[in-house]
Amino acid sequence: MAKILTITNQKGGVGKTTTCVNLAASLAATKKRVLLIDLDPQGNATMGSGVDKHDLEGSSYELLTGSLSAEECIKTGLPCGYDIIGANGDLTAAEVELLQLPRREFRLKMALLPLAERYDFILLDNPPSLNLLTVNALSASAGVLIPMQCEYYALEGISALIGTIDKIHKRLNPELKIEGILRTMFDPRMSLTRDVSVHLVEYFGDKVYRTVIPRNVRLAEAPSHGLPVLHYDKSSRGALAYLALAGELIRRTEAEQKKQQSEQLETQEAE
Repeated sequence: MAKILTITNQKGGVGKTTTCVNLAASLAATKKRVLLIDLDPQGNATMGSGVDKHDLEGSSYELLTGSLSAEECIKTGLPCGYDIIGANGDLTAAEVELLQLPRREFRLKMALLPLAERYDFILLDNPPSLNLLTVNALSASAGVLIPMQCEYYALEGISALIGTIDKIHKRLNPELKIEGILRTMFDPRMSLTRDVSVHLVEYFGDKVYRTVIPRNVRLAEAPSHGLPVLHYDKSSRGALAYLALAGELIRRTEAEQKKQQSEQLETQEAE
């Protein structure tokens, strides 16, 4: 059963798309079956995966509006190691069209049902705003991975995002939870970075990933080559950090699955 994760933050420039692309590549490198879905009309995750956003036969626009099935929208056999449903400017029109469609908040969830057994992880990249595209992503997901910089304004932004997640959890998706908080563009030489990091761990505890993503030139250069950093410079600090994050996510997921199986057994024995 695929684990569907939304990677989002309502604040821009925090490494959201960078995390989606590089986490997908790192999970694929561990032999996990991964699908990345780009839900941002800018199509940065698409281009960063080596796919021309202007030459898509099927995209997340067709997926959400139902004009093509998920299977018809997937691009496979990419050098990055994962499959992708790309996005481009057409997606801007999807928001308006979705308003006219039944169960508009659940279009993505319904479209992904046939892929449940095909992948281990489905990662959703989102625009840096709360709109119907993001609501669809949150309604379809089991968890939210929140990339954030350790700076003052980021703390304000994360409180607003948590409020949004709580509303979606109550109204649309009772399974939704915060999967984890990822500290990005991390520079331990800055006292503010260290202070905010400490506050995050104090407040969110083990929801904060141990892995931190450093500021890294190779990580910044890789998208211009249409490659995840793992395929651009696998020995760079950025590549090693995302491999570590993938390992941490896999371990958490496996522990969670074992716990669920144990609870199910206890329930069956009690009956």
